[in-house]
Amino acid sequence: MKALLVAIAMLIAAPALADSSLPPAYWAYRQLPNASQEARAQRLMAELRCLVCQGQSIADSDAELAADMRDLVRRRIADGEQPAAIRAWLIERYGTWISYRPTAEPATWPLWLAPIALLAIGLLLLRKRIRTRARP
Repeated sequence: MKALLVAIAMLIAAPALADSSLPPAYWAYRQLPNASQEARAQRLMAELRCLVCQGQSIADSDAELAADMRDLVRRRIADGEQPAAIRAWLIERYGTWISYRPTAEPATWPLWLAPIALLAIGLLLLRKRIRTRARP
């Protein structure tokens, strides 16, 4: 019975052990002193997806990885790197999925063309239906 209680207690406590006991990265929750640099960092962070939360940007997420990524973005912008270069580096490292801003690479062409094709099919069906109703 004791072994069962210990096993249950360990399973319940496991999620609590998932968080790190390290302090957050320096720029994770601080703003850059230069307002224009901070604005560029905020714009970039708003278009990068949190890898842990998956539904939030790194600007909105409280996950440790998102905090580390905010720190990385702010440090690189403070060092003078352009947001496009930081975004490209993150896409190279984590894949295009990390970016909320879609790319126009061949793999995504069906996603861009599908709405146009569906609209065209819908218009053709509507035209056919109107013509058949107009005939006596």
